[in-house]
Amino acid sequence: MIEDWLIDIYVWTKSLHVVSVIAWMAGLFYLPRLYVHHTEQATPGTEMDAVFQMMERKLLKLIMNPSMIASWVFGLMLVLTPGIVDWGAVWPYTKAVSILAMTWFHMWLAAHRHDFIDGDFKLSGRTYRIMNELPTVLMLVIVFSVIVRF
Repeated sequence: MIEDWLIDIYVWTKSLHVVSVIAWMAGLFYLPRLYVHHTEQATPGTEMDAVFQMMERKLLKLIMNPSMIASWVFGLMLVLTPGIVDWGAVWPYTKAVSILAMTWFHMWLAAHRHDFIDGDFKLSGRTYRIMNELPTVLMLVIVFSVIVRF
């Protein structure tokens, strides 16, 4: 059955999950930094604005979106693998809430890319700097949840 197959490929699923999460996190750390510099150093309609938009688009579409989807797919495969998740513990729920928050942050970043496309820099560089700390906090909660398993 499917459970047996998931058990057989567990180490591959876990490895692919870790790789995709690393790629996703790299994008979640880098895109807000691009937004900081875009906001502070580029004027709408300039060549520099176009370069930032190209970098942001490629990061989001070619790295972040596929790695987020892969993280979710492989993570759900792990959740469905028998014996991996102890639903009586707290850690699966703290991890789940953090993953939902990380996904919300990803979508927030994607929505704000449209501000740059429209030439309407609504938020300050300082705001993006502050928001850039969110994935770090979420990463810490996820890592401690999974490893300490409280």
